[in-house]
Amino acid sequence: MGVNAASAQEVIKFAHVVAPNTPKGQGAEYFKKRAEEILGDKVKIEIYPNSQLFDDDKVLPAILRGDVQFGAPSLAKFGKWTKKLQVFDLPFLFKDMDAVSCFQDGEKGQELLNAMSGKGLTGVGYWHNGLKQLSANKPLRVPEDAAGQKFRIQSSDVIAAQFEAVDAVPQKMAFSETYSALQTGVVDGQENTWSNIYSKKFFEVQDYITESNHGLLDYMVVTSTKWWEGLDPEIRDGLTQAMNEASDYANGLSAELTAEQRQAVIDSGETEILQLSADDFAKWQTAMKPVWDEFSGDIGQDIIDAAAACN
Repeated sequence: MGVNAASAQEVIKFAHVVAPNTPKGQGAEYFKKRAEEILGDKVKIEIYPNSQLFDDDKVLPAILRGDVQFGAPSLAKFGKWTKKLQVFDLPFLFKDMDAVSCFQDGEKGQELLNAMSGKGLTGVGYWHNGLKQLSANKPLRVPEDAAGQKFRIQSSDVIAAQFEAVDAVPQKMAFSETYSALQTGVVDGQENTWSNIYSKKFFEVQDYITESNHGLLDYMVVTSTKWWEGLDPEIRDGLTQAMNEASDYANGLSAELTAEQRQAVIDSGETEILQLSADDFAKWQTAMKPVWDEFSGDIGQDIIDAAAACN
């Protein structure tokens, strides 16, 4: 028995792009710990943070090839696999993270985990990072302030349209290249969550951060449909349990870290945090709202309505 169990050990690689001290990094480690506790020596989980194996654009083909078993790309990265997940990139769709959880846990959100199974990818969980803030080297108080500014964005057509709506210039660029692009002035600004702004030190190379909460940066943990369905049911059940626990853990951590790291950025004194008045907030909302209609055909109005209803 012992020999067979050892020889049949399932080695499972989980690749992601962020630092180990982020909610996603911690969530991945928690998944490893729980899966190995639940399944014993039936599995060995290997975690590769910081784009060590693949960046978010390359990890999905790698999963399909079987080079890695799990990835957790941001929801903005799935555009070429399904248009439906673009719902998560719409500006000002969710007023807070409770609304996000409400949608993800609900019927439409759960259906979206299988939106790519026809292309060989299955979602096994949503992990929060949080709401995005805008940063730049000039103060962004009203939409006109963004005009002509170059912003680093993820490879998402919706996010590109969001910046074009305020006459800014979106530049698609890997997360790992963002700090140096900001530092050298290749781009003027970027949008990100507090935990990414803090852990990647973007606040050190940006003079202003506008607390806009204008968009969502969350992840979907994905695996190969074929590999997942082909697993020994006992192993799949154990991994599912570990993933569900890791999702709860990562999402709880995300809320704590968001508050802590926002404060750490403020305390650093390296950048100025701008609060929007209700009036100015409404101006940004109004300026970016047309993006919803532009993509409703691709996403599905029913999905957008279900998300908006969670507010």
